[in-house]
Amino acid sequence: MTSSHPSDAQAVSASSSARDAALHDVGATKPVLANPLTEKDETVRSPDLETREYRLQARDVCVFYGEKQALFDVSLDVPEKAVTSLIGPSGCGKTTFLRCINRMNDTIEGCRVTGKITLDGEDIYDPSLDVVELRSRVGMVFQKPNPFPKSIYENVAYGPRIHGLARSRTEMDEIVEASLKRAGLWSEVKDRLRESGTGLSGGQQQRLCIARAIAVSPEVILMDEPCSALDPIATAVIEELIDELRAHYTIIIVTHSMQQAARVSQKTAFFHLGKLIEEGPTEVIMQTPRHKKTQDYITGRIG
Repeated sequence: MTSSHPSDAQAVSASSSARDAALHDVGATKPVLANPLTEKDETVRSPDLETREYRLQARDVCVFYGEKQALFDVSLDVPEKAVTSLIGPSGCGKTTFLRCINRMNDTIEGCRVTGKITLDGEDIYDPSLDVVELRSRVGMVFQKPNPFPKSIYENVAYGPRIHGLARSRTEMDEIVEASLKRAGLWSEVKDRLRESGTGLSGGQQQRLCIARAIAVSPEVILMDEPCSALDPIATAVIEELIDELRAHYTIIIVTHSMQQAARVSQKTAFFHLGKLIEEGPTEVIMQTPRHKKTQDYITGRIG
């Protein structure tokens, strides 16, 4: 797939209308409340505005670090080929939940996960499941760009190589090129593929990490605050890329920016103190929240 990307400056200009609308809806004015707010201690759910398929589903997920419980009975349906934003204050459980989806929490000593998460109907915590295969189906992009200390080419080729996805050098070249194109980076690095990935700018490094994630043809991409270490111009480029990628992948993004959630996502889930407080279409959550804690967070009363 060939994807033409504008310059960083053009990307900022192109996204200005969406950004202005998001800023108007979030933070500049208080949400308009259609109904009295609830304070009940169970998740408030608003139905999706479109009919969607749900490839990934979580039911009653709890996470414990030793004796401390970090997540409490989280249930969430994640729509296919759409962006779902997880928002909430620091330490509320967003990243903990995200790391459950590709079992990254398995690497933390004393961490225990209960409940059920299914991908295409398969329980990802089934003891017979191949975790390495799961992580090829569920890619992850971290807060800080973390390219391998290898060439640009080898960064992208690494996953396909260990999973045996290319039978020849020609096939590997095609995978690398297609992944870099889809990540909007090919035109900037096609003559520098043997140079180190760590020599790229921060925004380019993050797009390289996205290319690395999609090179193994995942079904789901997890993004943990992918723009937090980037400047506004690089952030606009990544947000444009996310909007393009959602046509091909199910994306879940953790963000502290409600404006970013409003710009890039179709569904939003608000977490607070380890609980999923409210979830629904992004415009509903941002403009007409139904739970008082959601309104308090969006209007800045809690953070």
